[in-house]
This record gives sequence, C-alpha cells and structure tokens, in this order.
Amino acid sequence: MELPRIVENSPFARLARLKLGAANVAMVLGTSIHLSGVSREDFLRDPFWVAHEMEHIRQFQEHGRLGFLARYLRDWVRHGYYNIPFEVAAREAAELNAHLYAQGRPLPGSEERHPTPKAKG
Repeated sequence: MELPRIVENSPFARLARLKLGAANVAMVLGTSIHLSGVSREDFLRDPFWVAHEMEHIRQFQEHGRLGFLARYLRDWVRHGYYNIPFEVAAREAAELNAHLYAQGRPLPGSEERHPTPKAKG
C-alpha cells in the first residue's frame, strides 16, 4: 500500500501539538501527513496511527479542502476534539484497517500504540 507524502517537523503539526497539549501529533493537510514530535519511522511503526491518518486523507478527498476544514473546525467547537465526527470515524477506521499498514508485523498492543489526545477543547 502506497503512503502519501510525510512531512517531518511540520510547523502546522507543531501548532496542533501545542493546541492539543500532546507530546506528538500527526495531522493531514490535503494528501500529506504532517508530523511534529515524532519521526517518520516511529509514526510508521504504529499501523493504527497510520490507518487513522489515512482515513483523514480519504475524508479530505471526499469533502474537499474547504469542506473538510470547515466541518472539522465547526465540529471541534460544537463537540470538542475527541468527539469530532471525523475523529470518531478515523478511530474506527484505525481499528478496521491497521492490518493494511502493519508491513507484515503483528499489530501492536494497546500499550505500544500512540495515545489519542482526549482533548483541550
């Protein structure tokens, strides 16, 4: 499975990381995955995280740049980060599709997975 462009040390992901109060962040902008606080190699070691971000790329493609961003921000205000419908769907997709990104390795246990930020508003 071909992966999109991955941008390490992204200033956009750094802003998201600061907003979320998270140690590391991966975020999608268009068809690229932007990282802050995590290397490409460490990100790719967690197939659940990769599947989560790949779902966001699918959402971006389905709704378009402005449609995705407008809904995402609107729903963040309405529901808080953790309950944004796009985030809920991405967590579900991670559980369903992680095996596609495991690169032949066993899936990591819960203690080895990237924790989902629960939310600073």
